[in-house]
Amino acid sequence: MRVYGRVYREGKQWLAEIPLLDAMTQGRTRKEAFSMAADLVETLVGKVGFKARVYPGRGGDFELGASPTRLLIALLLRRQREASGLSLAEVARRLGAKSRNTYARYEQGVSVPTIEKLNELLQVVTSGREVVLRLSSAA
Repeated sequence: MRVYGRVYREGKQWLAEIPLLDAMTQGRTRKEAFSMAADLVETLVGKVGFKARVYPGRGGDFELGASPTRLLIALLLRRQREASGLSLAEVARRLGAKSRNTYARYEQGVSVPTIEKLNELLQVVTSGREVVLRLSSAA
């Protein structure tokens, strides 16, 4: 799994934005902005052994992948939930779960959702915003 990002120049800086993660960083060069984007995601995950990698695309597009992927999915779910202002208990209620631990396991990267389950989880935590998953164009 990879998440979409874009890089663009603003003044003397290059900005790297990853909308699904609600994250942005900058660098003095395009290459440095890519490096900073990977470093930012690694810092947000904060787990030993987690590595993020940027895959430059056309124009200002890029994709960010990671290993292990489960931790990138966990970060995505947590950032979207936080952006929507939801608690773990509220997400669990919306999912019809008796315990918030069921959902929390996805945010911790302990459980990995199927694509169908990920879609269901994202619908709950994005509060009506639509998330678009697409095939990768980066090599």
